[in-house]
Amino acid sequence: MSNEFIMGVQFHHLPKVHYVRFHEPVELQTWVVVETPKGPELGQVKKQAVPIESFTRQFTVDSVIKKATKDDIRQFDRNEEDAKQAFIQAKDIVKNLHLKMDMFRAEYNLDRSKLYFLFVAEERIDFRELVKELANQFHTRIDLRQIGARDRAKLLGAIGVCGLPLCCTSFLNEFDNISINRAKNQMLSLNIPKLTGHCGKLLCCLKYEDDAYTELKESLPKVGSHYRLNQQTYRVSSMNVLTRVIKLQSPEHDIVFMHVDELSKQGQKVHD
Repeated sequence: MSNEFIMGVQFHHLPKVHYVRFHEPVELQTWVVVETPKGPELGQVKKQAVPIESFTRQFTVDSVIKKATKDDIRQFDRNEEDAKQAFIQAKDIVKNLHLKMDMFRAEYNLDRSKLYFLFVAEERIDFRELVKELANQFHTRIDLRQIGARDRAKLLGAIGVCGLPLCCTSFLNEFDNISINRAKNQMLSLNIPKLTGHCGKLLCCLKYEDDAYTELKESLPKVGSHYRLNQQTYRVSSMNVLTRVIKLQSPEHDIVFMHVDELSKQGQKVHD
């Protein structure tokens, strides 16, 4: 039987809780040092430790190195202040090199073996000269990482139009390709500002109900199809997929609203 525990830790620069393993339970709000792909990082325990035997599936998570000491916390605070200065200097270097990139954040890992710079750019950037300049300036290993607009929103965090924290900051781990066709499929008004999230891209939540709309529409007439009703031909101009009410319009601009069940009983489809 393993004596390891799984617990949730939050890093200072990330809104989501990450799960890590340790050989003993640790109280909430305790600071710990975690071995991550970026090197040792300081995090705070936010979710109670659970014995690893409680999980039926196998998974890989980062490991806690130790509980943080006062020296670790002081080092972390120094790193934060130094990273702010590094960020300002890096922006000046980018400007002098005339690179089309927007520096977003600078971060030291706990032991200062790496200095990370996150940046946003529309295109791929040749930053070899920039890496040399930064390495000469800060005398440590430099890691430049390009992120997208959605990643920036995920790191910053915000409140969505629904009044809840952004999905990307709370549970989304991967971003799907969201196209305007999803909005069309759900028959939403194509008002781009209302369909756009904090990142400037189409709302991720457009995908949540998309499959349900696709399934529901299979039993409904297609927009543009024609029906004969009361000796007059009507065109299906729109519909409410959830209430299953169909809007019919005649060439003379007569408008009729009818439930799909009524339409199937009273109307006759006209083959185009």
